[in-house]
Amino acid sequence: MIYLDNGATSFRKPPQVYRAVEEAMRACANPGRGGYPAAMRASETVYACREAAGRLLDCNPEQVVLTTSCTHGLNIAIRSLVKPGAKVTVSGFEHNAVTRPLHALDADIRVAGRRLFDWEDTLECFERELRRGVDAAAFTHVSNVFGYILPVERMAALCRERGVPFIIDAAQSAGTLPVSLRELGADFIAMPGHKGLLGPQGTGLLLCRGDARPLFFGGTGSDSVNQEMPDYLPDRLEAGTLNVPGYAGLTEGLRYLNKTGVESIFRREHRQLERCADGLKKLGMRVFAGEHQAGTVSFLPGMDCEEAAEVLARQGIAVRAGLHCAPLAHESAGTLESGTVRVSFGHDAADSQTDAFLRAAAKLPRY
Repeated sequence: MIYLDNGATSFRKPPQVYRAVEEAMRACANPGRGGYPAAMRASETVYACREAAGRLLDCNPEQVVLTTSCTHGLNIAIRSLVKPGAKVTVSGFEHNAVTRPLHALDADIRVAGRRLFDWEDTLECFERELRRGVDAAAFTHVSNVFGYILPVERMAALCRERGVPFIIDAAQSAGTLPVSLRELGADFIAMPGHKGLLGPQGTGLLLCRGDARPLFFGGTGSDSVNQEMPDYLPDRLEAGTLNVPGYAGLTEGLRYLNKTGVESIFRREHRQLERCADGLKKLGMRVFAGEHQAGTVSFLPGMDCEEAAEVLARQGIAVRAGLHCAPLAHESAGTLESGTVRVSFGHDAADSQTDAFLRAAAKLPRY
């Protein structure tokens, strides 16, 4: 199988990730719940994950909250910053993991920037909404549909200048682009463990600059007499038993990235993005490509997108078609009715993958 659906999850992990998961299953008990060797091993495993994340993401280990997914982290962040009915500005390319929690709070959502790959439009619209007055901002680093890299550094600076708290969704950037909690100054940065960070599914990280409101309540292995959640991180946000085997695997994914370098991975993915986009254009497909693009490209064939993905699957090519849980992004790009076929490269991106995909795509009708 030629796997080109890394925007959904990284499927082929470094071998040490698989080994770490199995070893933790055999050697680790419940962290923070005992002083015997298996419990201590679990606590050490969890802390090693925080340390590896801190090195990669430029923050202190105590600022790394372990979550079950990026969606989990975003819900914590949004519930911490956004009150019911609050005015919140978002980009025109958000995932439902941002927009649905905001809708649940009946927030006044103000969409800023609708033009793909256009930093000037994104920044102009974003700054205009900040001038109008908002209570918070939430924006993606990279569009999961189109690979558009938003100018988050400048957007973050605008928020800081106006004292607007903000959240960054790094679901498609963590592990591929530099992400620094210290430099961005975000209140929260959420990310999954199972995509660019190369860990198992069921893991995620939430980077916290300051205090947060718990989403779940329960045992933490600390301050047990107190019937309120602890007032310090990360315990305040980590009720219940942690996924120790998952975080053991994520630790190895993070160590791989610290050793390899995200810049190297980005160059590898971007090379294949350009080859893929050029090849699709030559085949007569409508391709969404431009400046400021990560290793994801969407296109429209001359047939139903879901059917096209099935045709490719029968040839051993794994891609994703549809709306990708991001109707706002498709609305911005004018593809809400059709959806797109999405090709997303990963850390193992190679010429052979792109060549095999283009050979299969040549059998699809032209747009």
